[in-house]
Amino acid sequence: MFLLQDNEDVEEYMQNRDSDKVYALAFGAHPDDVELSCGATLLKIIDEGQTVAVCDLTQGEMGTLGSPKQRRKESDNATRVMGYSERVTLDLGDAKLHHTDAAVEEVIGVIRHFLPEVVFTNPPDERHPDHMKASRLVYDAVFYAGLKKITTTYDGQKQQPHRPRHLLYYMQFRHFDPSIIIDVSSTFERSRQGVLAFGSQFYQEGAGDEPETLIKRKEFLTGLEARSRYLGEQIGTRFGEGFTMPGPVGVSNFSRLFPKNGHMAPSTLQ
Repeated sequence: MFLLQDNEDVEEYMQNRDSDKVYALAFGAHPDDVELSCGATLLKIIDEGQTVAVCDLTQGEMGTLGSPKQRRKESDNATRVMGYSERVTLDLGDAKLHHTDAAVEEVIGVIRHFLPEVVFTNPPDERHPDHMKASRLVYDAVFYAGLKKITTTYDGQKQQPHRPRHLLYYMQFRHFDPSIIIDVSSTFERSRQGVLAFGSQFYQEGAGDEPETLIKRKEFLTGLEARSRYLGEQIGTRFGEGFTMPGPVGVSNFSRLFPKNGHMAPSTLQ
């Protein structure tokens, strides 16, 4: 179910529920997955005049650092900083995220509510088991959301089938050869504010003797920037974010995909 924190949240949700169609919907197994992996791309989409929503599949309650309440507050802060249209949090169980009919149905409900053209989610091959499970869960839900005979309701209202046109897997711990690299030179620095909104998870000077996790290490955010610089270098820009897709993309307008002044691979530069 969706977690709405208080009466004001519920009232605001009810007022906006009929106008929640977005261009892009980004799923993450845990709060901060999206900001860490595709935040700069989401900002670029917003800068282009499109709308973006985020769905966290769990509350991140099993994480070493931060309580569910604290992580929800951090998620709210990140949403404001990043400028998402909306963020919803499901309660599918951190470290208990399983591919069940009920879980697929909840994700289908989110997709049919937001009606996105593009969906982002965790990659299928990852270090964290929840990330791999989330990837398969979202993949299946994207397909099944288009089937008329699968019925779902949202806030008591019957939903219509909707299948997003594109599914993109973002890059997390494990590197992969991306299908596409997005130039995020104009948004990378701003996207760091979305990441740092999750203050309980990352290194801070003078934070005391908190347990050190993989992402709590001082070097983690530096490594994140290094990867973005590396991906940017592959397309001749300062920063990049890489994605892969489950299938080929059809192109109907060649010159729009490959414009005269578009980015070129470094090997083609003089």
